[in-house]
Amino acid sequence: MKEATYDVIISGAGPVGLFLACELALAKCRVLILEKTDNPYSPLKQLPFGIRGLSAPTIEALYRRGLLSELEIHKRLKNPHTTAVQQGPRRQVGHFAGIPFHEGDIDISQWKHRLPSSTETNLITEMEEIETVLTRRAEVLGVEIKRGLALTSLHQTEDGVTVQSDEQSFHSLWLVGCDGARSIVRKAGGFEFAGTEPEFTGYSTKVDIVDPEKLKPGRNLTKEGMYLQSQPGFIVIQDFDGGAFHNSEKPITLEHVQEVLRRISDAEVTISALHFATTWTDRARQATSYRNGRILLAGDAAHIHSPLGGQGLNLGLGDAMNLGWKLAATIHGKAPNGLLDSYHTERYPIGAQVLDWSRAQVMIMKPNPESRALNSIIRDLMDTQDTATYMAGRVWGIFTHYDLGGTNPLVGYSVPNFEFEDGRKIGEFMIDGQGILLDFDTNPSLKTLANEYGNRIKYVSGRAKEQLGLRSALIRPDGIIAWASEGEPDLQSARQEASLWFTQLIS
Repeated sequence: MKEATYDVIISGAGPVGLFLACELALAKCRVLILEKTDNPYSPLKQLPFGIRGLSAPTIEALYRRGLLSELEIHKRLKNPHTTAVQQGPRRQVGHFAGIPFHEGDIDISQWKHRLPSSTETNLITEMEEIETVLTRRAEVLGVEIKRGLALTSLHQTEDGVTVQSDEQSFHSLWLVGCDGARSIVRKAGGFEFAGTEPEFTGYSTKVDIVDPEKLKPGRNLTKEGMYLQSQPGFIVIQDFDGGAFHNSEKPITLEHVQEVLRRISDAEVTISALHFATTWTDRARQATSYRNGRILLAGDAAHIHSPLGGQGLNLGLGDAMNLGWKLAATIHGKAPNGLLDSYHTERYPIGAQVLDWSRAQVMIMKPNPESRALNSIIRDLMDTQDTATYMAGRVWGIFTHYDLGGTNPLVGYSVPNFEFEDGRKIGEFMIDGQGILLDFDTNPSLKTLANEYGNRIKYVSGRAKEQLGLRSALIRPDGIIAWASEGEPDLQSARQEASLWFTQLIS
């Protein structure tokens, strides 16, 4: 048997690969990231194309690992697609298929587990910023990052995985593909990638326009498709050609962009310079399994869909948060049976929901009478409080939930950020990635139970300002409530649940 140099090799140094590496390194795993590009920066990662909205689960994850305070852009940029006249209660804070929902229409009291001490429900950042923050943290934790090395082939055995990058080879116990929509790991690893074909070719461009006044600002549905002018010269276009141009791999010329823009906008605009252009589609596919032996997938390598709504980054970071502690426990021999397989069981349905959410948006944006009729109905519904609240909850990940059973309604949800009477918050106890047994009553039996798991479960006690009816709860390292009690705790059920996610110390 060849001795593994690393515990985990991650293909791809985007936000998902970097965050996963941080989670693994936090748990004392030896991690190598291979990234095909020499330069991590590109126009697509910078404002305005690189703008991303972070959802509630992502914000909570960054907060719980001490990373949220390092993000700066959200402090000066609330919503880049709104104007000054849209401020106040009608300020746009999101959209579904280009149909806006507004801050004043959202009834947050419907989200029972959101406390005043909770983190924000949504924040703005950019790809370049979040990658910079995660790279810095990964390097502090000892992650080795090799840029300019594309994974070209791999070989898996029962004991590990060997990967090839040109003439160099690397060996690890596990391999995780975080290498995007065209993932080499997914293709070479034998994963089935099932789904639907695209309806449109999307264009993201930076151009000089001689007569920009001919284009309307903001997002515009037309009889031929959609165009968005977020800032002068930054144009996004959707051409419902079934993805034909994107799939043709033809060069994107000034003349072509001008022709498409004129046709979609029905305006005779003239482009004098093309500085940057890329294409994308709404192809929606998902790996039928996120694991094949010692190879796993996360992020766009596991699922692709239209960027409408900006949920791809959040979905991928959720994968990383779910996978990291489970894979680390497996590596260290501290994983109960089935723990690693629960990664696919829990994350696959979340991915499937996002793909359907994306498909639904595309359907009501199509330039045909049926879609326009649906669009009109959704637009009317969006002006109601219940619909705006539901849409915001979906877009911001408020309803993200794992089916873990249990009788308490909070089981399977992210733990509310309980604030203790002394001012501490539960999220502050999660920076080291341990599980937590939360006890509002300082019950000696629960403390004894936590001690049986050593540093796998941290015992945290004290009264909170708002307890949502709880007296105790078991929190996984990813912040998900695995067990909760509203009355005197049933120690047998608590012990049984703890054994599903953690292994006890060997006596």
